[in-house]
Amino acid sequence: MGSHTDMPLTKAADTMLALPRVVKRGVAVLFDAALCVLTVWLAFYLRLDEWVTLSGDRWAAHLAVAGSLVLALPIFVVSGFYRAIFRYAGWQASLTVARAMAIYGVIYAAVFTVAGVPGVPRTIGIIQPLLLFLAVAGSRLLVRFWLGGLYRNILQRSELPKALIYGAGSAGMQLAAALVNRHELRVVGYLDDDKRLQGHVLNGLPVHAPEDLPGLVDTLQIRDVLLAIPSASRRRRNEILGRLRESRVVVRLLPGVTDLAQGKVTVSDLREPEIDDLLGRDPVAPNQILLSRNVRDKVVLVTGAGGSIGSELCRQLIRHEPTKLLLVEQSEFALYALHQELLSRIEGVRLIPLLASVRDEARMREIMATWRPQTVYHAAAYKHVPLVEHNPGEGIRNNVFGTLTAARVALAAGVADFVLISTDKAVRPTNIMGASKRLAEMVLQALATADAGTRFTMVRFGNVLGSSGSVVPKFRQQIRDGGPITLTHAEVTRFFMTIPEASQLVIQAGAMGGMANEGGEVFVLDMGEPVRIADLARRMAELSGLTVRDEENPEGDIEIRITGLRPGEKLYEELLIGDNPEPTSHPRIMKAREDFLPWAVLEAKLAGLQSALDENNVPAMRRLLEEVVSGYRPDDEIVDWVHAAREAAT
Repeated sequence: MGSHTDMPLTKAADTMLALPRVVKRGVAVLFDAALCVLTVWLAFYLRLDEWVTLSGDRWAAHLAVAGSLVLALPIFVVSGFYRAIFRYAGWQASLTVARAMAIYGVIYAAVFTVAGVPGVPRTIGIIQPLLLFLAVAGSRLLVRFWLGGLYRNILQRSELPKALIYGAGSAGMQLAAALVNRHELRVVGYLDDDKRLQGHVLNGLPVHAPEDLPGLVDTLQIRDVLLAIPSASRRRRNEILGRLRESRVVVRLLPGVTDLAQGKVTVSDLREPEIDDLLGRDPVAPNQILLSRNVRDKVVLVTGAGGSIGSELCRQLIRHEPTKLLLVEQSEFALYALHQELLSRIEGVRLIPLLASVRDEARMREIMATWRPQTVYHAAAYKHVPLVEHNPGEGIRNNVFGTLTAARVALAAGVADFVLISTDKAVRPTNIMGASKRLAEMVLQALATADAGTRFTMVRFGNVLGSSGSVVPKFRQQIRDGGPITLTHAEVTRFFMTIPEASQLVIQAGAMGGMANEGGEVFVLDMGEPVRIADLARRMAELSGLTVRDEENPEGDIEIRITGLRPGEKLYEELLIGDNPEPTSHPRIMKAREDFLPWAVLEAKLAGLQSALDENNVPAMRRLLEEVVSGYRPDDEIVDWVHAAREAAT
């Protein structure tokens, strides 16, 4: 049960396990020899009712002992007693012991009972073999039931993958303790940058320098490294991960101190490296005043509440105590799951789950007229580039006209602040999804100048980690499956940010928009440096202990396969249409002044687009988007499923 009394047994078993096989066999032979001597001595006592010394001139006792040793040990060796010393268990082992002892007993009795030896009572030839049988069988059973389970655990642990813990601090020691009784990994030491610790032993485990890892991988057969430095910055973790990638080990991490619950570190806290661990950029602490400005003590509505961004927005918003949070979502399952999650997290905030499509003007008007929200976060959108390219009409209806409907209803309901969640794909788009999101931005920009009743703000950013369609979970699954890792193009680059950080910045940027009277601002989040997806795939493979198979390394473990760009996909994404971003009071939020059409002009263009949608005239949709959206350059091929089927039929 892990008590203190178990520790000597554990150490003894560890010591025994560490002995060479020849030495362990020798120990077993000596033990059985001692049993031969002991049982002869006991047999004399039982026969003579007095203890007979086995020293001096008691030559008869010496003969009995010598006979036992000369007969028993060769028989035991031939019978295979010492092939699997501590693993002798079960009926087969018992039969082996019984058979060997029967042979021994017959021969010993024939010598000392039938033939007789002067000075040795004949009954000794019967009593001693019985005693020896009980002693040998009992010793094997004792090993099985007393040390057997412990030994098997140690044996199993010796066969477990060996791991080192990077970080010999309190988190590392707690993790090592948590892994002692787990049959997942066997911790054999620490890695630590502190030179004062290197070369010392901590709780029985040696502390090594990180530079020694390549050699340790070979000598100790290290397979895993567990990163247990939760207080390290993202940049520091990135540096360490870069060093570990070269050693072909599987890397797992403890989360940061802010993510760890109070109490002991457990094995379940370990996770695989995420892309944010590889970005090398630490998040900026949020401005709590901005986070609360448009939320605290207000009625807040989130459209697309069940999506990746929408759901995280809701998680962030409830922390700042709105009086009511309206969850608007058209997916029944997504709405139910989010509502149940939020109910378990909060008290004091009234949650109202509402099934609705933002394209349904009557339903949206009913909702806003009933609860009169003061702040709306519009996250509802179709965002998957290839899917929208294959279904362009639905993408435009949802992203453009859904935004227009929600904005008009918000105006009518007297909403103070309306924040649109936009995307970097809206900048010089090559796809319907990006063009529709840019047109949605232009709708709000035009409405902001036509009517000052509601402040319209747009927040534009790139990919978020863990969103639906994110490459990270896809790559991880492909690595687990043994590959190949599939990329659309070797040079594809993307901006990345964690969902919580993006959501916090959206709330803060929305509050900045609310501080300006005119509205219509496009805020752009600083996403850091873009990430080359091929490099990301390679890093993830290497941090899983694999090498990439390519021309330089044809014997690598996993292949990265290029599948070709999908319809509408760009190699590079941008965040700004122009080159004139303005800084704001927040270091991660910029403000862009993007050109747009006046509402009178835009309204006519939207009417034409609606007509094309009604007829599902995809060429007309694309042509109108080209006229309205600056920089939109669609692919020559139309891949809309309905359009393609009709063309094929004719």
